[in-house]
Amino acid sequence: MLSSCADGAGGGENEEMVKQVPLTFSQAILPYAVGALEPNIDAMTMEIHYGKHHAGYVKNLNNALAENNINAASVEELLANVSNLPVAIRNNAGGHYNHDLFWNVMTPGGNEVPGKVSEAINASFGSMDAFKEEFSKTAKGRFGSGWAWLVEADGKLMIGSTPNQDNPLMDVSELKGTPLLGLDVWEHAYYLKYQNLRGDYVKNWWNLVNYDQVAARMS
Repeated sequence: MLSSCADGAGGGENEEMVKQVPLTFSQAILPYAVGALEPNIDAMTMEIHYGKHHAGYVKNLNNALAENNINAASVEELLANVSNLPVAIRNNAGGHYNHDLFWNVMTPGGNEVPGKVSEAINASFGSMDAFKEEFSKTAKGRFGSGWAWLVEADGKLMIGSTPNQDNPLMDVSELKGTPLLGLDVWEHAYYLKYQNLRGDYVKNWWNLVNYDQVAARMS
């Protein structure tokens, strides 16, 4: 449960002051080298994206939590209650969660689609090709900065997008569900290599998708 962090004192003389320790977040190590996604995503973009942008979200989230005296059991709890939290927590908790997912749903060279994922995609979209087409259209059509998502909700798969660092776990999001796959379409994710050609970035990103992670996130 979300709470404010405060000191509390007991009534007995020998009882010690007890302080609730606020939850702080840290950045996980990349599951591959920064250059491992070449040529689809270049090493310099990864260095800046992971080492500057994602690291900044983690630092700013921890600062915002401390400044606002907010504690939570997990980042998911923060996301579920962002309508009641300062915008700095919404933006940075979203940025941290989204990037943690993004790094893990990619792997050098991609991998095969497990039967569990293939069956669910075929049932929801008709075919893998149809799924990729709709997801790519959503990613390319996201105006400005944001994310494209594959989510699971009530046993069904859906595709949608969110602005900025919002995601489908937030209580303010129109798209709701468990994120299975997410694609960052902020310009900093691709501009060094692709400039304004977001469509080329989206097309090449499919070479990196880690469908084992998608399967692991499914119910």
